[in-house]
Amino acid sequence: MKFFVDTAEIDQIRELNDLGMIDGVTTNPSLIMKSGRDIKEVTKEICSIVDGPVSAETVALDAEGMIAEGRELAKIADNIAIKVPLTWDGLKACKTLTDEGRMVNVTLCFSANQALLAAKAGATFISPFIGRLDDLNLDGMELIADIRQIYDNYGFETQILAASIRNANHMSEAAKIGADVATAPAAVIKAMANHVLTDKGLDAFLKDWASTGQKIV
Repeated sequence: MKFFVDTAEIDQIRELNDLGMIDGVTTNPSLIMKSGRDIKEVTKEICSIVDGPVSAETVALDAEGMIAEGRELAKIADNIAIKVPLTWDGLKACKTLTDEGRMVNVTLCFSANQALLAAKAGATFISPFIGRLDDLNLDGMELIADIRQIYDNYGFETQILAASIRNANHMSEAAKIGADVATAPAAVIKAMANHVLTDKGLDAFLKDWASTGQKIV
């Protein structure tokens, strides 16, 4: 499973990229706002750091506007994936932009039917939002499983990009189900390394080592 980091913070992206922990980046208007920077400026810098897809989101509501914004965003770098919402106009924009050879990430997906339409429109990525479904006492992982089954049934090449990930368990569950990509905040990716028994075992080893009075260097 590929990891994308969901942020527009350059330091977080650079740290994870240097460790080989990420394969791409997702951004949205809220993350751009938090960064406090111009969308084109920060997106260009991100694209210069990461070789993989960098999702940049359109803000128009009509297909014509999304297409125009998508073409403009695509000029930033060759690895831009244009994000459009899963609306009827978003699907129209997706079809046009993918027909032009551009990567398109269809976002805000909350049903298997929506995911099926996005695949038919040629989406590069479909972004089902796990956490927001969980917030409504629905099973976000069940949606990932449904999309996986449908895409496998018919050989759709659209990649399932599990989004709205809130914790490390979401990451492992998405991987077990077969999501192609998971995008998460940097803190969640780092939290995957944590385990109380690792900490406990390390503490015991260090106490035993200290009692020997030895040094390695």
